[in-house]
Amino acid sequence: MWPLLVSEISLLFRRRRTWAMLAALAAVPVLIAVAVRLTHSTTPGRGPAFLDRITGNGLFVVLTALVLCTPLFLPLTVGVTSGDTIAGEAGQGTLRYLLVAPAGRFRLLVVKYVGAAVFAVAATASVVLAGTTAGLLLFPVGPVPLLNGDVVGPWVAGGRLLLVGGYVCVSLLGLSAIGLFISTLTDAPVAATAATVVLAICAQVLDALPQLDWLHPWLFSHYWLGFADLLRQPIEWGSFGSNALLQLGYLGVFGALAYGRFSTKDVLS
Repeated sequence: MWPLLVSEISLLFRRRRTWAMLAALAAVPVLIAVAVRLTHSTTPGRGPAFLDRITGNGLFVVLTALVLCTPLFLPLTVGVTSGDTIAGEAGQGTLRYLLVAPAGRFRLLVVKYVGAAVFAVAATASVVLAGTTAGLLLFPVGPVPLLNGDVVGPWVAGGRLLLVGGYVCVSLLGLSAIGLFISTLTDAPVAATAATVVLAICAQVLDALPQLDWLHPWLFSHYWLGFADLLRQPIEWGSFGSNALLQLGYLGVFGALAYGRFSTKDVLS
């Protein structure tokens, strides 16, 4: 299993598509920082959250970028990667050769999911690192005001940013499991990718409808932007815990569905 996992991750980061998606994600905070720097001003209350605080502290570039990327750009790239896990191998005709290895179908699914999860971490890290770099280079950095009015030093604020990045990574675990399951249903990676991304968008649309309040806590996207609770003093861990439990639930359900489908699937390519 371990050689297969190393091979999977190595192959993932040798693809030009992977680096193109990471570069596109990293460009988002850079563009935000450059745009604010060139205009030298922001209008309070307009634009995404934290945008009006960038000129006072460059660390807010990361938070603004995550607010923009979490609902769309990160799910899009994770959908591409997770939807390609099994369907991509089938489409290229290499899936049956992978199954010849003694790893077995269950271990192959685990390896594919871990690869998708690793990409989710890399995608989030690219936004955080690019945002931090752009913020440090273009804006002053000092004590950071939290949402409840308390002020913390830059090093403590950096630790909070790492927690926020971890929160976003956890948020993408459920979507990765959904993409893996959909990928076992078809041999066309484009179809699996499109279905995964559409589901991510539909979940957020349903989450925005007040008439479906009873459904919201069960949607995998419900807590995606709950990382604001990590920017309070003291930290409120409720959203983090609820988000982690929800994502693990989706992982368990769709991981089992993926195995049930893949274990009985006739692999002809």
